[in-house]
Amino acid sequence: MLDIKDFTFFESQSNFDFKGFFFKIIRYWKWFLLSLVIAFLIAYNVNIRKEKIYGMESVIVVKDENNPFFTSNTSLVFNWGGVSDKVQTVITTLKSRSHNEIVVEKLQYYIQYKVKDKYFFKDAYGNVPFTVQIDKNKGQLASTPIQIKFINESQYELSVDFAEYPSRSLIHYIDNSRSEIAIDEEIFKKVYKINEEVNLPFAHFRVQLNPNASQYTGKEYYIGFEDFNNTVIKYKSINIEADNKAQSVVSLQLQGTNKNRLVEYLNTTVNVLRKNQLDSKNLFATNTIDFIDSTLVIMEGQIKDAESELKDFRKGKNVFEIEGGGQILTEKLSEYDVQKDEVDRKIRYLNNLKSYLDKSIDFSTLPAPSVASIEDPNIISNVSRLIELSKQRDELNYAVKSGKMFTEFDVEMDAIKKVLLENISSSKSALMIDLSIINKNISKAESEVSVLPEQQQEHLKISRKYNLKDNIYNTFLQKRSEAEIVKAANISDIDFIDPAKDVGGGLRGPKTSINYILAVLLGVLIPLIIIFILVLLDNNLNTIDDIQKLTKIPIIGVVGKKNTENNLSVYEKPKSPLAESFRAIRSSLQFLYKKQKNEGSKILMLTSSISGEGKTFCSINLATVFALSEKKTIIVGLDLRKPRIFGDFNIDNVTGVVNYLIGQKKLDEVIQETHIPYLDLISSGPIPPNPAELLMGESMKEMIDELRLRYDYIILDTPPVGLVSDALELAHYCDATLYVTRQGFTKRGMLSVVNEKHRRGELHNISILFNGFHNKTKYGYGYGYGYGYGYGYGAYGESYHDEQEEQKGWRKILNKWRKK
Repeated sequence: MLDIKDFTFFESQSNFDFKGFFFKIIRYWKWFLLSLVIAFLIAYNVNIRKEKIYGMESVIVVKDENNPFFTSNTSLVFNWGGVSDKVQTVITTLKSRSHNEIVVEKLQYYIQYKVKDKYFFKDAYGNVPFTVQIDKNKGQLASTPIQIKFINESQYELSVDFAEYPSRSLIHYIDNSRSEIAIDEEIFKKVYKINEEVNLPFAHFRVQLNPNASQYTGKEYYIGFEDFNNTVIKYKSINIEADNKAQSVVSLQLQGTNKNRLVEYLNTTVNVLRKNQLDSKNLFATNTIDFIDSTLVIMEGQIKDAESELKDFRKGKNVFEIEGGGQILTEKLSEYDVQKDEVDRKIRYLNNLKSYLDKSIDFSTLPAPSVASIEDPNIISNVSRLIELSKQRDELNYAVKSGKMFTEFDVEMDAIKKVLLENISSSKSALMIDLSIINKNISKAESEVSVLPEQQQEHLKISRKYNLKDNIYNTFLQKRSEAEIVKAANISDIDFIDPAKDVGGGLRGPKTSINYILAVLLGVLIPLIIIFILVLLDNNLNTIDDIQKLTKIPIIGVVGKKNTENNLSVYEKPKSPLAESFRAIRSSLQFLYKKQKNEGSKILMLTSSISGEGKTFCSINLATVFALSEKKTIIVGLDLRKPRIFGDFNIDNVTGVVNYLIGQKKLDEVIQETHIPYLDLISSGPIPPNPAELLMGESMKEMIDELRLRYDYIILDTPPVGLVSDALELAHYCDATLYVTRQGFTKRGMLSVVNEKHRRGELHNISILFNGFHNKTKYGYGYGYGYGYGYGYGAYGESYHDEQEEQKGWRKILNKWRKK
């Protein structure tokens, strides 16, 4: 008895058959072709329906520009903290929302100018003959194309298709708010003159022609109004990078569908930054000038009053006599007064600065220490740095949401404030000493004045007041002049290396080549995955290897697909490859019989797992090849439940096996001759109620014994063993059993049934016949090969066929590779 392991799944079953899978793929070449065509069509349509994407670039440099008019006397220093800090500040600012809001508002990029292309609305900014001047205080129709069609050189037709674009939302650019409006019309049309105010419930603007506008009559353009904040977000995506080798060099890159917009935006965003940076650089001087101007206004009134008082006093008096006695003392006291005023101004500035540091959080309006003639470099540099940090923090307040950055600003500003407070304390101590000395000198000079005549003392007092005011006024005028010179001489630390410019090219997308590559990949991958899934889910027997992996029962032969309308394929086409495959099986059976030393009549039983596997077809054609070799052969239809074998011979099924088994007819009465020489047939007859019991009866044995005496070969066409047990009742009569399987039809699990029956000895001398094999479908093996029992693979080498077409081209190559 064979070991049970011979009929179980083997480890080799889990190995993937790459060679077989390859030939399955070749079988589905039409799938790949169709998939590739569809993928390429999709890629082509995607490519032609996408707007072209362009990329523009601008390169700037961030420098340390020193003011050529800066001296230690002007003290109007402005410092961004070194080139490294400047570069980071520039990058952060250019990406900030507040900065991009300024640029978008300046360029009004929320107004769209478009022309209608075949597949989309194309951005035509810079290529339209007009501009739109909107009324920001009134609403504009949001995200809906408004058509502008020029009727003639001075008129245009404005139209809106509200049926296609049902939006009824208005944008108010004055505060970027939205409102809804009810519009009943489906299509609105109205003619306007150029420069005429459009005042509609959904639109408020003027159309103005460009100076160089020409040949626009009859052409159609579209305008649209987009959300301001969304527009800003789009341009915030600008790519900014510092050069790795030269940190002060910064490149700006922007992508979009319109090169004119990109060029204009890149250059404008840099120019706006340059202006803001220069304004920040001049902030120290501007604050100083504003402070001096406000002081001069007050001083002018005080000087006029002092001058009037001096004139009134001198009126009617001898000026030379009055001035002669105290001129030297007057000059000395005036000098002391100027010194005292300068010290007082320094102390007042320091006191105000300390109060400002203690109470305020915005230091951007601090005047320069030079207005008080403070020349301490520590105070000057710290005040300038504090002003700049305060301004930067205020600018980033709307653009940056990271609390970490503001924390860094606050920590640095607090550190500077602490240093400044210490500087103020030490400077005040020194100034108080200077003030004490000056006060002593003034007291000494005033004691000398007290001995002068009363009229001279009064004149000296009035002159002293006037000289002090005049000296202070002149000092402030000098400081203001210095500040103006510094402001005028300042230049931006940001400069262009390469402004953005359209010099042709710049195309970034769509990546048509990538889309076509993806089309190839998907066109191959999708059907490949489908085929792979079908292979994994395929539970049918498809190849010889499938059978050999599942059972040790030998394969006696492989039979191709039926090549005739009826089942008499061997008889009608005796030289076909299909006929040769049955002859090969006949040879293997004869070898089997010789090996068994079986003389005389031979009984062959054909069965299968289920109906539809070609058991009847194989029975008829095997019987035919025996008959064609002039051996008396008979087919016995023992499928009593579903009789079919008689139809191909044009024989009725009125009488048959059933009639003999129940004793109604004798054997000669149920045997019917066929039109094929040496081949007779016993059909099954009427369907009985108890087919299994009839086959088990003594009458069945008698019929078999008598047939052995009359015929050389007896072919038993039996029911499927996977459905009923009838065939098992007949197995002990047979010399050999053929278990018919069909390619792509028989389930793999069915072989476990026949394995088990073979193991228990219910089916003996069993071989497997692989039916319905088609070389050109999936699986790289020819049909007509006689497997098993010593006859090798040889039907083709020794037989003559109706036609043998020579294989050419890739089929010949595949066939050679297949045989390796």
